[in-house]
This record gives sequence, structure tokens and C-alpha cells, in this order.
Amino acid sequence: MDNNAKFVVEKKVERTIKSLEENNMEGYYVEDEKELIDKVKELANKGDMISVGGSMTLFETGIIDLIRNGDYNFLDRYKEGLTPKDIKDLYRKSFYADTYITSTNAVTEDGELYNVDGTGNRVASMIYGPDQVIVIVGTNKIVKDVDEAIERNREIAAPANAKRLNRATPCAKVGYCMDCKSKDRICNDYVLIRRQGNKGRIKVIIVGKQLGY
Repeated sequence: MDNNAKFVVEKKVERTIKSLEENNMEGYYVEDEKELIDKVKELANKGDMISVGGSMTLFETGIIDLIRNGDYNFLDRYKEGLTPKDIKDLYRKSFYADTYITSTNAVTEDGELYNVDGTGNRVASMIYGPDQVIVIVGTNKIVKDVDEAIERNREIAAPANAKRLNRATPCAKVGYCMDCKSKDRICNDYVLIRRQGNKGRIKVIIVGKQLGY
């Protein structure tokens, strides 16, 4: 990315962080994975019970490895050998976590978080329960407004995730949302977080690169 293109992205990030703060959410910008990991270490205390939402971003940035290998009590939903009951229990325990780390399907320049879930466990914990929610997002997920956030999910996030999860949905075949009625549909719970009532509970870290879907 040349300096002119970088300038445009940086201004978009500035507007987004300013809006997040006006909505009682803290906003941060980091250049890369190293700075991201340092910021997460700063925000999450040693010994914290940490849970995570389903996210490719957390794997791509090394956050999952950090939590697994750090001094944290990690409710690891990705641990091998977990039964459906084990996973259900982990989802419920997430409400008691000190810190919940996730990504978001889109963040608007108005400082809003837009997410679409299959079971709702991720958005439920973002809304209520954990004392602290850390949202990690690449600059590719910054959108102008809610309409653009909805479009981004339909055209990018939903089909990409359906493909990743090997779901038998139309979008996994054609590459865009067809508002299906499939039993494998992953778009069930639509949540827009416009503002955080508990000031600073939600912290959004924007990373200066493309991450996730």
C-alpha cells in the first residue's frame, strides 16, 4: 500500500475510533500482529478467565496461541475431543469470563458493531456477561454505515464462513447470500451494537491490514 492509499485508510480509522469513543467504546489502532499482541497483553490480566468467539482473525493474528500459552484460564472452544455438551457448557461459562475476545463482521464509521451469528453465543457474550470484551478487526471490515455492513455480510462474510464450515447452503456454492431456508444456514441472529452502556467495557482494536472475512 502506497502512502496515498495508506492516508485514506488512516483517516477512515481515525473517524471510526472517534465514533466508537462517542459510543462509550474504546478504540485503538495497531500496525501489525506484534503490536496487537502487546495491546492484548496490556488489556487482559494474567490469571483472567478468557473466552473467545468463533473467528478466523484470532487464528491469523496469533491471539489463540497467545491465550493458550499465556498465564490465562482459557475456555478453549477449539480443544480437540470436545463433545457437543462440552461446547455448550463452554458457551455458558463464557458469560462469567473476565475477558471475551472476538472479531466482528463489520464496524461502521459511526462506531457501531454489526454481527450475524448462527447460534447467537458470540453476540450474546458481546452484549452481556463478560466484564471486558476485546474486539479485533482488520481495516477491511470498516464500512461507511449499517447498510454497507449488511451488504458486506451478504456478499463476503456469510458465504466465506459457510464455505469454511462446509455448510450445505446456496451461498457456499454461488458466493453470495440468497436468503435461504437451509437447515445449514449460519445467518440466524442479527445484532447491531450502537452503543455500550457500561463505558469502556467494549474495546475495539483495529489492525492495519486485512484480516478474516
